[in-house]
Amino acid sequence: MSHITIRRALLALVAPLMTLGLASPALAVEHHPKGDYAPFADCPLSNPSLTFCLVADTTSGEFTVGKKTVPINKTITLQGGTIENPETGALTFVAAENGETLSKTALNVPGGLFGIHPPESWPKEAKEKFEEMVNKGLTGVTETTELAKPASDIGINTNHLLNEEGVALSLPVKVKLSNFLLGSSCYVGSESHPIILNLTTGTTSPPAPNKPIKGKVGEIEFKEEFNIVRLLGGSLVDNSFAAPEASGCGGSLSKLVDPIVDSQFGVPAAAGHNTAILNGNLEEAVAAAVKASE
Repeated sequence: MSHITIRRALLALVAPLMTLGLASPALAVEHHPKGDYAPFADCPLSNPSLTFCLVADTTSGEFTVGKKTVPINKTITLQGGTIENPETGALTFVAAENGETLSKTALNVPGGLFGIHPPESWPKEAKEKFEEMVNKGLTGVTETTELAKPASDIGINTNHLLNEEGVALSLPVKVKLSNFLLGSSCYVGSESHPIILNLTTGTTSPPAPNKPIKGKVGEIEFKEEFNIVRLLGGSLVDNSFAAPEASGCGGSLSKLVDPIVDSQFGVPAAAGHNTAILNGNLEEAVAAAVKASE
């Protein structure tokens, strides 16, 4: 079933895709779509085979790896496009033309490196001040989820997304941990050993101790005579993935620092001990319509 067929059939059966990819800054070309198409300024319109443009904003949710749960309280933007095979409907992701397919949004790890938390009995304002002090201190840590493979390694299944069953998006990532002590190359996951997120809008079937959780497609809105479709309040989830040990932490002292990070973060963490919940909105547009608006 193609996107175009779905788009012009029953409105209730249409939904965009949440996808990511990589791009080379050297290939960046400026585009200036106008009006409702303005959000697609970084769509890879220079590719003549492009079918759709995509922009997704993850605005809430959480990412748990081992012992650490990091709330998503800053917007993470995903953008790019897709090429649809007219015969099979299979999708190939094309990265954003400006090289910023996935925004490098740093999120604070609650409690920092050593899990220092204020007492539960403290008032909310005091807790917030304490957490701010930890985040700004030497033990404060930020977590940034990055792509670990090129765009061609991302798996997309439209029917699974629409029907709220099966894997809608298979995404290889790595998690960068940053602070003064850890250096600039501390990661959980890598290009050779990525964390594979098999995200669904349906219900997960994780191994114990995790329990099933439910995603959702969200509400659908159309603009520009069906050339733009928006998915509002969607959710992609996965709590069945595994996470490898940390590597590269502390630079030349990584053989000493990596085990400390592993202990504090609880990695490696087997499937059933990790969770990704990505909530937000997505806009998809017909690439030819975006280009025509320039």
